[in-house]
Amino acid sequence: MNDAAPVLSQMNIVTKDFDATLSFYRLLGLKIPPTPERDGIRHAEVTLSNGLTLEFDNHALARTYNAAWRRVQGSSRAVIGFSLPTREAVDRYYDELTAAGYEGRQAPYDAFWGARYAIIADPDGNDVGLMSPLDESRRTWPPTESPQL
Repeated sequence: MNDAAPVLSQMNIVTKDFDATLSFYRLLGLKIPPTPERDGIRHAEVTLSNGLTLEFDNHALARTYNAAWRRVQGSSRAVIGFSLPTREAVDRYYDELTAAGYEGRQAPYDAFWGARYAIIADPDGNDVGLMSPLDESRRTWPPTESPQL
């Protein structure tokens, strides 16, 4: 191994409902190009302004490159974090997405690390974190539980 630290450069999301998932992320503001189905395979991707590549695959494609997806229960999920420019943007996106019918998992609140933070579920049940820039004056310790919905 070399001394270079890993850098997050890609995230794959394996979707249950490919079109619904792309609709969610497009509503979030991502410019995901249209993608055709080919032999039952669906794949789309977008490179974000920070260089991260976010890819979307259906189960048929995931089974070709990940043996865990060939098991009945599929594979693991992750929290997908998005930075937003302001504290108000966290609230606005959360409100818009929940008004569009997506499940809020954590209403916006002032997190102990100094950011405004919320979590919403995408159509596949992945947790999507929405976070404002950190504000050092808002840091608190010890952490307290986030508010209930």
